[in-house]
Amino acid sequence: MTTVLDASALLAFLGGEPGADAVEEALADDAACSTVNWSETAQKVRAAGGDWPVAAALLAGYGLTVHDATTADAERAARRWVRGSGLSLGDRFCLALGDRLDATVVTADTAWKDDPRVRLIR
Repeated sequence: MTTVLDASALLAFLGGEPGADAVEEALADDAACSTVNWSETAQKVRAAGGDWPVAAALLAGYGLTVHDATTADAERAARRWVRGSGLSLGDRFCLALGDRLDATVVTADTAWKDDPRVRLIR
């Protein structure tokens, strides 16, 4: 079964943070992310002074599938917007991809904890 990884989960894995082991398990078993979350991960790795090409190669080596964001994903993400929810545009695109793929979504972001299809890594 496909698991969709949020940028927070990818960053936890790359940074060896708590929950990295859960992300590694997902990566080893058909994981995916959206291009939106891929971009967010790249930006944050670079902003922290990390070597994005090395990080990207590591994720690709696990077989992470990066799905293009679609117009339907954009519509789903827009419908998930709620003032004060704490869900960013990237978060909502991640959830939209999870909907599209009928997949569990893995994140470190506790703002998502009430969604039954979300699994928190810590």
